[in-house]
Amino acid sequence: MTGAHVKIDNLCKTYTLGDGSLLDAAKNLSIEIPAGSFTAVTGPSGSGKSTLLHLIGAIDTADSGTISVDDTDVTQLRGNAMADYRASIGFIFQQFHLLPSMTILDNVLAPLVGRKTTFDRRQRATQLLAEVGLEHRQDALPNRLSGGQQQRVAIARALISSPGLLLADEPTGNLDSTTASDILALLARLRADHGTTIVMATHDPSIAAIADGVIAMRDGVVVSC
Repeated sequence: MTGAHVKIDNLCKTYTLGDGSLLDAAKNLSIEIPAGSFTAVTGPSGSGKSTLLHLIGAIDTADSGTISVDDTDVTQLRGNAMADYRASIGFIFQQFHLLPSMTILDNVLAPLVGRKTTFDRRQRATQLLAEVGLEHRQDALPNRLSGGQQQRVAIARALISSPGLLLADEPTGNLDSTTASDILALLARLRADHGTTIVMATHDPSIAAIADGVIAMRDGVVVSC
């Protein structure tokens, strides 16, 4: 697998708040993220970190500007094309968002429901659970796992479609420091094994320090990169 190349030009996103005031979450952002790299997006709460990831992941739409992921202009996607793009990338959230009534194996398989694949789904899901160290827990329900184990399931789920791009929004925010270190080491190993480009939003300087590059944001603007 080859990681995806991400190029952002003059990206803007403004939200209207409940009191009618405007919040510029992204102001003329221009960023380039090399294929196969691990890039940390840092900044205080409200700086625009999550908005940037949501725009790259097509969870939200830009007001103007362009986002190119390899040969795909994300800002021009609509309908089925947008759904196909979302299915082609991986997303890890701070909250695990596992389905409580489903086994962890079925949680990993969940993004493939209703989609055609050219590989053995169950075999790949089982392989990914082995890669994150949970091969013996595949029939367990999420509430039988620790927070770190649940995040490992979320990582396996994010990799089920062999994405070239993995977006991680504060993936260690709800974990203790030791478990967070384990998750980061796991992501680093999976990146080496799969060649995936990783973009991670974090407020933790120690996490940013291990990245290949850092994009620092404040008030919707890149202040350094």
